[in-house]
Amino acid sequence: MQLQFQFSPEEAKDDSFIRSAISRELKLPKDHPFAYKWHKRSIDARKRDIKVNASFEVFLDGILPPFEAEFTPRKVTPDSKVVHIIGAGPAGLYAGLRALELGLKPVVFERGKDVRSRRRDLAILNKEHIVNSESNYCFGEGGAGTYSDGKLYTRSKKRGDVMKALKWFVHFGAHEDIIVDAHPHIGTNKLPQIIVAMRDCIIEFGGEVHFESKLTDLQIVNGAVQAIEINEKELIPCKALVLATGHSARDIFYLLKDKKVSIQAKAFALGVRVEHTQAMIDEIQYHGRHNDEFLPPASYSLVTQVADKGVYSFCMCPGGIIAPCATENGEVVTNGWSPSKRNNPTSNSGIVVSVEPEELPNYSPGNPLVSLEFQQEVEQRCWRSAGGTQAVPAQRLKDFVEGRKSKDFPRTSYQPGIVSVDLNTVLPDFITKRLRQAFLDFDKKMRGFLTNDAVLHAPESRTSSPVSVPRDNETCMSVNTKGLFPCGEGAGYAGGIISAAIDGMKCVDAVLKYYQSDN
Repeated sequence: MQLQFQFSPEEAKDDSFIRSAISRELKLPKDHPFAYKWHKRSIDARKRDIKVNASFEVFLDGILPPFEAEFTPRKVTPDSKVVHIIGAGPAGLYAGLRALELGLKPVVFERGKDVRSRRRDLAILNKEHIVNSESNYCFGEGGAGTYSDGKLYTRSKKRGDVMKALKWFVHFGAHEDIIVDAHPHIGTNKLPQIIVAMRDCIIEFGGEVHFESKLTDLQIVNGAVQAIEINEKELIPCKALVLATGHSARDIFYLLKDKKVSIQAKAFALGVRVEHTQAMIDEIQYHGRHNDEFLPPASYSLVTQVADKGVYSFCMCPGGIIAPCATENGEVVTNGWSPSKRNNPTSNSGIVVSVEPEELPNYSPGNPLVSLEFQQEVEQRCWRSAGGTQAVPAQRLKDFVEGRKSKDFPRTSYQPGIVSVDLNTVLPDFITKRLRQAFLDFDKKMRGFLTNDAVLHAPESRTSSPVSVPRDNETCMSVNTKGLFPCGEGAGYAGGIISAAIDGMKCVDAVLKYYQSDN
């Protein structure tokens, strides 16, 4: 049975208090044995008297049932149909795991390196400012998700089975708290071993995972995929291709355009990443409480409308750091992540403006890459403005709103460093105007948010793909290329780890139907 309570943060951490509350609610005799586990947990900090919304599953026989992941892989056989998967991010890995459940053989090609080798390239990026275009924060085993915090919250309940996706994470090593918490989070420090466990499972059951294996060409005959080329040399026959390359694989969009696969420019978002001290965010959100052992580091979610366009917080990272996420030399990009304990002294969040293709200077209906080109131009301009390294242009928050170049800065978590630049002169005018008004609006919602102790880092530009790859709603297949299944964030069908994972599973379900319909 399930029971619901509202506790103080202190009570919610006290097992004896919880057991007493359950016993009283059920009117159990003294010393009656029972077991319980958390079902759902969320913080209600709207009022000064902060509460924890607590839901428990209670077992009167005193026995906790074992965890069930609902993951039932099958061993690949010589008769198993093959599904080729491009990309080993959340969409690609979940596509591979789902293929095993359906009796298909997954063959995964990842342009980047395995997660352990990838760390060395990230260290070089942070310390020496050298971007490896095939191994970085976006490309490599686990994709952008591996080193982008591990937040698992999604509003996309209609996309598929969120709980199943979360349970698979637990099966491969995540803590069961991700099933309980309203805004589940794994942490960048714990994700790599989970990703490796997923890869090992794919291989153990007969699938394949190939690293440093980049899709360089598609062979399409009579409107259907016939073969794929890897690393400009290996041509592999292919009938079903799940394209899960993520939102930053720009070369793939150019390839699709060249091969006349239908693609479209889409709306995306662009802005800055703002960094406050975590203590300041805690004090604002928790009504003066901070560094409180009974409360998690506070987060926030902000949204406003400026000139009929949305401006909102994106990927808020309590107790986190800002990381360099460029995929080519000659550009800078910021993103944020948090370790599992979220115990760094600063918090950060993207603050981004919705951008429609039609409002871009070079827009034309016949250019599906107009949003991508605009995104790239901003990243390159920011790179030049900060001196042509992975240091980013930065400005204190209040200085930005009031149009002053910052003279100095508090310590930043961005390891490659920052350079004082008036962001109003670097970012597009329609972006900065909306950002300035949004920060004024946000300060009304979170008093103290607009402070010169906060620092803006630019740009935050990889919130989502600037290109979509249209597919049929029923078959998940490209609208003009048979056997091609555009998947996940890169194709425009997901917006985070969980929604990408769910879309990976959905696409492989569609692959099975495609094979069945061909028999």
